Amino acid sequence: MKLLVIRHGESEADLLDVHEGRADFALTERGHRQAEAMANYVADNYNISKIYASTLTRAKQTAQHLSDKTGISIFFDENLMEFNNGLLAGLPRAVVREKYPEVLDLPIDKAVYGQESQVEFRQRAENALSRIMNEAENDETIAIVSHGGMINQLYRSLFDMPVDCKFFFNTADTGIHIWSLTDRERRVIKANYDEHTKGI
Repeated sequence: MKLLVIRHGESEADLLDVHEGRADFALTERGHRQAEAMANYVADNYNISKIYASTLTRAKQTAQHLSDKTGISIFFDENLMEFNNGLLAGLPRAVVREKYPEVLDLPIDKAVYGQESQVEFRQRAENALSRIMNEAENDETIAIVSHGGMINQLYRSLFDMPVDCKFFFNTADTGIHIWSLTDRERRVIKANYDEHTKGI
């Protein structure tokens, strides 16, 4: 099967310079244009059969562009939501630095400031990816619309990386990561493809 793992478009939080996470901001006008361009690219190049998406507004709106273009319904999954950043959600970065300083060397199963732990975040990714793979046929191409942090967790789940590994995968607005999965191997075909947004 092929998985097209897609980040949402630009959100209002990007312009406000706040901690987003679980803060439920909508797409900007530019974000909608990015999502429309992504949908056109995917529809022109892939025959997708399913769309899975986070339930946060910016991902739902991005997925809706893809659904409108392809006629494919969306399965919404709360496990695909961004990191639960607790009390930091929606706060300006300067406020967070002063009020909620980073806690170094925090165990992976512990959390502060009402957040989820690294273990809990990874477990959500494992659950989402397992569901998607179990519900798929070998010849299907499936789109997943989520968030930068969750896409990193999905990568780590896909390749059985440690929970506390230091590998990070950049993801632009509506960046597309294309994975090929067979019984024998898991392969990244493209990573963070975003040519469709050039000039937007």
